Amino acid sequence: MKRPHLPRLACGLLLALLAVAPASQAQDSSQQQDANAPILVEADRLDLDDRAGTAVYTGNVDIRQGSMRLTGNRVEIRRNAAGELSLATATGDRAYLEQQPDPAEPVIKGWGRTIVYHVAERRVELIDRAELHQGGDTFEGGYLEYFLDRRVVQARADAEGVEGSQRIRMTLQPEQQ
Repeated sequence: MKRPHLPRLACGLLLALLAVAPASQAQDSSQQQDANAPILVEADRLDLDDRAGTAVYTGNVDIRQGSMRLTGNRVEIRRNAAGELSLATATGDRAYLEQQPDPAEPVIKGWGRTIVYHVAERRVELIDRAELHQGGDTFEGGYLEYFLDRRVVQARADAEGVEGSQRIRMTLQPEQQ
């Protein structure tokens, strides 16, 4: 019997999600520490379809590795034809993503009813009741899109999957000199 590629799916998800901050040597070191940390996945159920390249965790899902954490009522991981992680989707009343990019930087936290991570594009979507926090800086709205490499946030009051219109709110703290 062929062994499923579950560890590769989980490792790919977690390694991809560790890239939430800008590139630097300190961050690279922090990400390496996270990547070398054990992976802990807790859920009530797992449905794995190796041929389709999907793993679906349901029931109070909590995935952790180092400083990274992803939670939701349901987390689906998809691989492409080459077996590489292509998409991770967490859903729930308040799906949650967190990662400490570097010990000297504040933790990045994101919430939404849906969180979608597009691996090839290195882009995170926070959908419906979306929030993104780092330190005292916050973004809220119906839809937030965060481009990891460029550190760009795009926000919309309404978008597909958003209930009603949820105005954009932003708080930026002054730079400390």
